[in-house]
Amino acid sequence: MSAIEKRYDFVYFFDVKDGNPNGDPDAGNLPRIDAETGMGLVTDVCLKRKVRNYVTVTKRANRPFDIFIKEKGVLNLLIDEAHEQKGVVDKEKGEKTEAARRWMCKNYYDVRTFGAVMSTGKNAGQVRGPIQLTFARSVEPIVALEHSITRMAVATEAEAEKQSGDNRTMGRKYTVPYGLYRTHGFVSAHLAEQTGFSTEDLELFWKAMQEMFEHDHSAARGLMCARKLVVFEHATALGNKPAHELFARVTHKRTNDEKKPAREYTDYEILLDGRPFTETFKVVSVN
Repeated sequence: MSAIEKRYDFVYFFDVKDGNPNGDPDAGNLPRIDAETGMGLVTDVCLKRKVRNYVTVTKRANRPFDIFIKEKGVLNLLIDEAHEQKGVVDKEKGEKTEAARRWMCKNYYDVRTFGAVMSTGKNAGQVRGPIQLTFARSVEPIVALEHSITRMAVATEAEAEKQSGDNRTMGRKYTVPYGLYRTHGFVSAHLAEQTGFSTEDLELFWKAMQEMFEHDHSAARGLMCARKLVVFEHATALGNKPAHELFARVTHKRTNDEKKPAREYTDYEILLDGRPFTETFKVVSVN
């Protein structure tokens, strides 16, 4: 697997309809919202989780595409495993940490992609990943709706007796009627060299960004779809232009009456350099 030699910056659009894209545990699991502007938010951690899940599904957790941060995982056990590997166990203390760090990068896709803090347990150091994402932010303010839901059953006999056999459990569900979200990302060739992040890894990441919502459907999240992924490919590892100038080339506009709330993706049009484009995934060379 060859190392990447160029810098990349990208803009990613996705949307949600009648779902909760990222609940806030500090607010009763309501959709995350910027309190000052009303714009919806989705954290970078949430998006990285979906990438990890996609890699797990498609690569079946086989190394070198295993996942370090996984559901119900015990991280120190995985770090300890790295210290038991041939070529690591006999090294001096400082060298052992570095050798364990390299082993973790080699075997865990998310470590060499997003980085990880592995200084707990026997210590495998820290890794700064070559791919970083910003929070996603909706292009317009969203509305968070609260719905009462009913389950036609109870959990215990005591509840059934209290309701005289009516057996109903009330609950709450939160949704966004519609929201189009935009996030930005960065791929560093220099950090990729340090972690062993390869061209094959990068292709897998692009594929995950386009397909990850297809393997993440749930009643809580409603309908979530990847809409546009615009990748700016620089000619060198250092890059040719600042990322913010490239991001400014990607804009959106409403296609219907802006006084009416957007409820479909067709209510928007994504523009590159002021012109619409039809591709879901587009690579733009930066010279």
